[in-house]
Amino acid sequence: MAMLRRLVHSNPKLSYSSSLLLPPALLISCRGIATKLFVGGLSFYTNEKGLSEAFSQYGQVIEAQIVSDRVSERSKGFGFVTFASEDEAHKALEEMNGKPLNGRVIFVDYAKPRTNYGSGMPIARGPPDSIKDG
Repeated sequence: MAMLRRLVHSNPKLSYSSSLLLPPALLISCRGIATKLFVGGLSFYTNEKGLSEAFSQYGQVIEAQIVSDRVSERSKGFGFVTFASEDEAHKALEEMNGKPLNGRVIFVDYAKPRTNYGSGMPIARGPPDSIKDG
């Protein structure tokens, strides 16, 4: 809760009532108690509701999201499931890894944390400068 107060006070555009509308996964991930699983090999016909229902038998699913292509909006065949506790996530990983879901065998693993791409290599902005011999 203290993290939520700091978040609200650091951003004057947020009020306490609007902060309650933040996605629960954001609030839980700030506290560090949620565990996110990577799910690969999904059928293109699997939706987020179906993914959540399949994994909810192993514990409280906070969020289920399927990664889609920006242009075609078609599933890329993988997604993420966030559980409320590490024990529930571990149980789901053991039970669901290698099992069929919507006609496809899925693969489940712990999601790797995001890396900060902001400090990486800059994007090229045109042709390189010519090298002067001198």
